[in-house]
Amino acid sequence: MPDRSIPPPGDMPPEELRRVGRELIDWIADYFDGQERLPVAPRCSPGELIDAMPQQGPVRGEPAERILDDFDRLIVPHVVHWSHPGFLAYFAAGGSAPGALAESLIAALNNVGLLWKASPALVELEEVALGWLADWLALPRDWFGIIHSTASDASFHAVIAARQAAVEADRDAGLETSLDRLTIYASEQAHMSIEKTMLALGRGREACRKIEVNDAFQMKPTALDAAIRADLEAGLRPIAVVATVGTTSTSSVDPIPALAEIAARHGLWLHVDAAYAGPAAMLEEKRDLFAGCELADSFLLNPHKWLFCPMDVTAFYTAKPDVFRRALGMTPEYLRSQEDPRAKSLAEYSIPLGRRFRGLKLWFVLRYFGRDGLKARLREHIRLAQGLAQRIKQRPDFELMAPTPFSLVCFRYRPAGADDKTCDGLNEGLLQAINRSGEFYLSHTKLRGRYTIRVAIGNLRTAQRHIDRLWELVLELTEIKETAND
Repeated sequence: MPDRSIPPPGDMPPEELRRVGRELIDWIADYFDGQERLPVAPRCSPGELIDAMPQQGPVRGEPAERILDDFDRLIVPHVVHWSHPGFLAYFAAGGSAPGALAESLIAALNNVGLLWKASPALVELEEVALGWLADWLALPRDWFGIIHSTASDASFHAVIAARQAAVEADRDAGLETSLDRLTIYASEQAHMSIEKTMLALGRGREACRKIEVNDAFQMKPTALDAAIRADLEAGLRPIAVVATVGTTSTSSVDPIPALAEIAARHGLWLHVDAAYAGPAAMLEEKRDLFAGCELADSFLLNPHKWLFCPMDVTAFYTAKPDVFRRALGMTPEYLRSQEDPRAKSLAEYSIPLGRRFRGLKLWFVLRYFGRDGLKARLREHIRLAQGLAQRIKQRPDFELMAPTPFSLVCFRYRPAGADDKTCDGLNEGLLQAINRSGEFYLSHTKLRGRYTIRVAIGNLRTAQRHIDRLWELVLELTEIKETAND
């Protein structure tokens, strides 16, 4: 006899989905509206949430309302609120309301982009949204676009393509490529994921040469050229130069035209990482910072940072898609379909076979805000950062540690007579005090060995009053009296 206490197979009934779904949308709307009243970061200890959870999962299903209650009671108090107006720690990944709605549709459709016939909408909408974005960024429209999950993933693919291009070039020249002698080049300020690519390719992080930077934290072209020449003389095989527009620590911009000339002269792949700052290419007044990017072999930016998409949308473009296809394309019999030049199989250009419908949330966000709406928001964030930087410059007891080309401000407190070691301790204490307040969440870096506080402005709900309050809090914590000139 069957156990009649066990419900029949099937999904959540439609009437229950409607009821719970309305509650969920109300929760999300209330969350966005009332986020400012929450502490940005949780006051919890490691393992606290684990200890609060049952050790075993439920044998029988539980009502959705109880799950949502436990979400509020247990999960939310342990969450860092990345879309909070006071979240200024890392480059923004706060998302947006239209992005959250799109994410719900993505989960409902749950398409798996194995190849075109598995989801024509997934493949073609990705092409459409990336084409719009390329236009707005003034990128070459004939570049091939594909969405990766993260910039780290996209850069890894770029280096794989660089390796493929090097192998093919050597083969055409009658040479054999020694894969255990490959090297790539990036500035001292480049993201750690660039070093990780060489770890993943079996060469070790030292195979990523870290090139010296100038006073503005930009890669020195002369140092790059010298490093490449030294490796060639040592019998190594350089394959790629990785330039950055908007480095993580300082948002510095490498001199792309000069680096492109060096890469071309040595026959190396040029990859440009604009993960954070890429959206600023929409702004006419910032276009000069992107000069030379059109010469790149590959280019990336993260719409899930400064274009308000939910996480896992990295827009990746390349001038040489055929190199990726030769490096990564393989189609087993069970995935073969009728050939058509417009029926793209994106798995032939990347490692993953399954793909989420990420293009849908990019399309939603681009349509909801529009080009001009996005530009206005970017300009406001830059204005807020420039205003804060100006305040810092006007105070003799504070020091601006790097230029502010976008919306990141790097500074430190430096009272008169304090040496560098003392300043490091004072700034570490200041950062901890700010974060303990619950009003703001900042992060730090080290620039030329000195402890530096970062203020990364990029969330949709961050306004002038929040930056004013942050500066007021900084002065309170350093016991400095505000004056009429501040």
